[in-house]
Amino acid sequence: MRVAFFGTPDFAVPTLEALARHHEVVLVVAQPDKPAGRGMKMQAPPVIVKARELGLPVSQPAKIRTAEFLDSIRALAPEVGIVVAYGRILPAALLEIPARGFLNIHGSILPKYRGAAPIQRAIEHGETVTGVTIMRVDEELDHGPMLRVAATDIGPDERTPALARRLSEIGANALLDVLRDWPEETPQDHANATIAPKIEKSESRVTFDEPATVIYNRFRAFDPWPGITFGELKLTDIALADGSASPGTILSIEDSVVVAAGEGAIRINELQRPGKPRAAAGDVARGLGWRVGERAS
Repeated sequence: MRVAFFGTPDFAVPTLEALARHHEVVLVVAQPDKPAGRGMKMQAPPVIVKARELGLPVSQPAKIRTAEFLDSIRALAPEVGIVVAYGRILPAALLEIPARGFLNIHGSILPKYRGAAPIQRAIEHGETVTGVTIMRVDEELDHGPMLRVAATDIGPDERTPALARRLSEIGANALLDVLRDWPEETPQDHANATIAPKIEKSESRVTFDEPATVIYNRFRAFDPWPGITFGELKLTDIALADGSASPGTILSIEDSVVVAAGEGAIRINELQRPGKPRAAAGDVARGLGWRVGERAS
């Protein structure tokens, strides 16, 4: 099948690789290069890097609504368009070009967690099961009918990067199944839709008044970015712990530090002060003058 592929980050790479093995990818479209790293040098997104390795034609348009870009897609006569975390809403004029429309791999079991951060929000909210949905793209956000759903458990200590890698592989295989044996489409239950908005840096702040499970789930969800912070400290490695006391009370200081939360306690294994490298939490706590029985501050 002739495929036009739209995707940008690592999450989209396994699907591109799978399509390149089994179908004719006539064009790979991704976001433009962006500055990254300490030197802020321009870097191509992961999908473009992989497409070039595979010898596939690429395009990184600043705008996808121009007549010139739309005409270039029409000229390729794709049978189907595939979009995986491309990063922009596709206009109706583009959706109409492939003979079989556009399909999307979304990182949740729709209609739950529509939006930009379905994997992070599922972990943040303590979900134990998630999955991917292969859906038809329409003009509304993650709204189209579904062709396949593949579920998977979320491990109790699983963080966003590991779950995203697993879902990306599940999604690639599920898409190949759909393209091999196109199933009937099932409308979503729009009344039960929930939204997974983009993660904001301001969400990194936690307080020990919150239950330990809430803090830990946010830590797992916001790894690697934006992480979680307490005051000026970044909590770079934590776990759930036993213990109870007034929220914020320091229960022990050894290599790690155990702090009581609103319910339960958090074991802080590693901390990072502004402008400093990560360090054992006990060393940082002693340097800050923390004492067992006092409130962390």
